[in-house]
Amino acid sequence: MTPLLLLPGMMCDARLFQPQIAALSGRHTLITAPIGGADTMTALARTVLNAAPPRFAVAGLSMGGILAMEIIRQAPDRVAAVALMDTNPLAEKPDIQARRGPQIEAVQSGHLAEVMRDEMKPNYLTEGPDRAAILDLCMAMALDLGPEVFVNQSRALRDRPDQCDTLRSFDGPALVLCGRDDALCPVSRHELMHDLLPNSTLKIIDGAGHLPTLEQPTKTTAALARWLEAI
Repeated sequence: MTPLLLLPGMMCDARLFQPQIAALSGRHTLITAPIGGADTMTALARTVLNAAPPRFAVAGLSMGGILAMEIIRQAPDRVAAVALMDTNPLAEKPDIQARRGPQIEAVQSGHLAEVMRDEMKPNYLTEGPDRAAILDLCMAMALDLGPEVFVNQSRALRDRPDQCDTLRSFDGPALVLCGRDDALCPVSRHELMHDLLPNSTLKIIDGAGHLPTLEQPTKTTAALARWLEAI
């Protein structure tokens, strides 16, 4: 059976996929890769590929999805299938790039928790009964990963390339999934990816924002399970 490589979002770790790992681990080989050891998408993808099985499926959320696209660009023959969740195939817009510098400086000055609390966490989630607990988990993951990972990931996101041509050329089974209320990576970005990928399914998760793996874990896991059946 094809192993599944899970790539978390910025300042997240395997806990982002905790519900999916619990539900799928009895049927699939699951591998979660850290994505904070370099400051370019090219180098991060190379590091993941060096440790990955010869052939695998990959599911990435947010920055993890962006990295999954770079992995496909570098090694398309090794990727059996891709799930792109709450992510963006485009290069970063100049106005968002401009925010990265002050955030990096603040984090390097010891203010990681404040940056996560004031500038990032409020953008993550829709309203729901588990919002506070999920935000607490996001903060715990960020603080455990630390400032160096924040800086590396910020630079990698800032300087990332457009991956539309990469998606056009990938003909494996693809799932494009997002929370309907995702303000960071809106539904329109996922409709674009769905149109670019020759063999894709689009799934919009109601009652979720940027982190449907945690906000609507049952619906998200079901969509991933259906996608895995096609591999």
